[in-house]
Amino acid sequence: QVQLVESGGGLVQAGGSLKLSCVVSGRTGTTYVVAWFRQAPGKEREFVAAINWSGSRDHYADSVKGRFTISRDNAKNTVWLQMNSLKPEDTAVYFCAARSNWVVGELALTAEYDYWGQGTQVTVSS
Repeated sequence: QVQLVESGGGLVQAGGSLKLSCVVSGRTGTTYVVAWFRQAPGKEREFVAAINWSGSRDHYADSVKGRFTISRDNAKNTVWLQMNSLKPEDTAVYFCAARSNWVVGELALTAEYDYWGQGTQVTVSS
């Protein structure tokens, strides 16, 4: 079993930055692929970014490429999402999720993730 707890959300003005944290715990927590997803009101949950267990590979949605950076420190059991140049359309609840394998074609699929956190709200004002 793996548990994920997000934090770091809040209210920020457009153009600002936020850094989200996801603490991963459990028997095999450090060997999992961890991803960030987001869900805006009335919309489906969408993929944001993913990182493999060693931190050597990452993958981003086109909408955040160049603005967001995912990273992890397994010694701290933590995955971060640094979000810069935020836009009002980035407003959503952000979730972290974990799965076992790095398969690029599956990283954006919510059904392929075994564990989910409760989410943290990010609101970007214009």
